Amino acid sequence: MRSSNPAMNDASFRHDSDSGLYNDIMTLEGTVSKSIYLVGILLTSGILSWKYAHNAMVSDRILELLQGAAILAFVVALITIFKKSWSPTTVPAYAVLEGVSLGWFSHLYDTSFAGIVLQAILLTVAVFIILLFLYRSRVILPSENLKLGVVSATGGILLLYILNFAGGFIGWQIPYLHESGPIGILISVVIVIVAALNLVIDFDFIEKGADRRLPKYMEWYGAFGLLVTLVWLYLEILRLLAKLREN
Repeated sequence: MRSSNPAMNDASFRHDSDSGLYNDIMTLEGTVSKSIYLVGILLTSGILSWKYAHNAMVSDRILELLQGAAILAFVVALITIFKKSWSPTTVPAYAVLEGVSLGWFSHLYDTSFAGIVLQAILLTVAVFIILLFLYRSRVILPSENLKLGVVSATGGILLLYILNFAGGFIGWQIPYLHESGPIGILISVVIVIVAALNLVIDFDFIEKGADRRLPKYMEWYGAFGLLVTLVWLYLEILRLLAKLREN
C-alpha cells in the first residue's frame, strides 16, 4: 500500500501487520467513529479560537498563543507519526491545536472576505461526501498508477511550498503561486484536486488497514491521517475562494 499522506505511508502499518498478537483490532467502523469525534474536537476548538480572535479586547499574549498553535500542532503531528502507539493521546491533542490554529487563520480570511469560511467548509464537506460515495461505489479505484501520480503531485506541491516559504526570508516568492490571476487560480484548482484525490487513497489505506486486523490504537492513527488530509483540503479551498474573490 502507498499513500501520499505522510501520516499514512506504507511503513505506518507494516510493523503492526501480525493480527495474531492483538485481541482488540482496528475496524473500519471504529476508525470512522474516531474520525467524527476528531472533527468535532477540531470544530469546537476552532469556534472558540475564532471567538477569541474576533474579540478586540483579547490581549496580545493570547493572540500570540493562537498563532503559535500551528507550530505546536506540527510538533504533535510529528510525535504521532513516529510514536503511533501514542495516538489515542496525541491525536486528540493535535485536533485541539489544529482547531485553534484554523480558527485564527479562518478569522483572518473572513475579515477580508465575509462568508468565505462557511463556503469553504461546505465545499470541503461536499468534496468529502462525493469522493467517499465514489470510492464506496467503486467508481474511483485507487490503482497503483493513481497512487503514484498523487504521491508525485503531492510531493511536488510540498516542495513548492517549502521553496516559497524559504524564499520569503529573502523577499522572493514563486511566481503565480499566491496570485489571483488566471494562472494563480488554475494552480489552486490543481492543488485542490490533488488534495481531494488524497482522500480516496486514505479511504483505501484505512480499509486495508482494517483488513489486516491491526491493533486498536491504529484506529486513532488512521483517523489522524484522514484529518490531516481534510485540513489541507479545507485550506486549499479557502485559498482558491479568496483568489476568486480578488479576481
